[in-house]
Amino acid sequence: MFKIKTLNKISSKGLNKFDHDTYEVSGESTDPDAIVLRSYKLHDEPITEKVKAVARAGAGVNNIPVEEYTKKGIVVFNTPGANANAVKELAIAGMLLASRDIVGGINYSNSISDQGQEIAGLVETNKGNFKGYEIMGKKLGVIGLGAIGMMVANAGVALEMEVEGYDPFISVDRAWELSSTVKPAAGLENLLRTSDFISIHVPFSEKTKHIISETRIGQMKKGTVVLNFSRDQLIDEPALVEAIKAGNVARYVTDFPNDITTGVKNVISIPHLGASTEEAEDNCAVMAVNQLKDFLENGHITNSVNFPSCQLERSGESRITICNSNVPSIIGKITTVLADANLNITEMVNKSRGELAYNIVDFNGEAVPDLEDRIRAVQGVIRARLI
Repeated sequence: MFKIKTLNKISSKGLNKFDHDTYEVSGESTDPDAIVLRSYKLHDEPITEKVKAVARAGAGVNNIPVEEYTKKGIVVFNTPGANANAVKELAIAGMLLASRDIVGGINYSNSISDQGQEIAGLVETNKGNFKGYEIMGKKLGVIGLGAIGMMVANAGVALEMEVEGYDPFISVDRAWELSSTVKPAAGLENLLRTSDFISIHVPFSEKTKHIISETRIGQMKKGTVVLNFSRDQLIDEPALVEAIKAGNVARYVTDFPNDITTGVKNVISIPHLGASTEEAEDNCAVMAVNQLKDFLENGHITNSVNFPSCQLERSGESRITICNSNVPSIIGKITTVLADANLNITEMVNKSRGELAYNIVDFNGEAVPDLEDRIRAVQGVIRARLI
């Protein structure tokens, strides 16, 4: 039986996918085979050698020490695209909040709630203070055309905006899903200079930190609205706040309030609601659990942030999965171990990602009791698991 430890509240629609005859699911498990979590921070948490995988019910994995787990052969899964529609809808709302000063208007209405019969007159007198503009016909620049960025770009087209996208690493699948009317940007700088709205949808890493730098903020069209539903570290926010105060950037809509942006005029801070819908939480949980089950039961890897994708249709009596350093000669040594154990390989697949390799090997014959230990003894092998 596999033991699953849950951290954070995980949707029951996902957890119910675990067969009770095969899985024991608890938030109190002390020696789990795998962990399912949302935003719980694992960086300072001890983890046992038994843990084989961690599944994040969401896209970002900043709360997981991925590099440390990779060295231990622990697969880290995420759920890209499961919350895409929820974030897309909030990005659209962000454009409307910024263009129509809806927040300012609501705050004003609440401020005159004690004026009785004078309210109607005050509204008519002062509504001009909250006059906005329509987004139809405006130019939307989308940076990052993954699951969310692609949907935001397509929504912009549906709203009759002029849409331009920038993503030098767009996948073939996303390119097929992108509306044909979304124009490819002639470079990031050109997108910044010509867009009325800029929506950022790239994952955070050391390479993308401050991708919107002080220099690039200075390249933006005067009056631009910046929308950030990815990570606050993608933008040099002190520089952006200065550009807002100088009147160069019109507004900043962010899903990540902090001490730099909260309370600043023309900054609309939303309390991290991007994926906070019942549907998104259900989708993320179901996707995380399905990926975890397929890994534990079959050794398959889908949507891992640190391991290569790897699947193999079963063809033998038994299966073993092996994680090893991606260096020459290891595969030969592993197959020798299997041959010495009088096991006949029926099918195998080897995939690599950077310095790491992952193998699924199907074989016929009765596995010797210490087969996993024999393979782990091969220099460069990190983990071996008989399924």
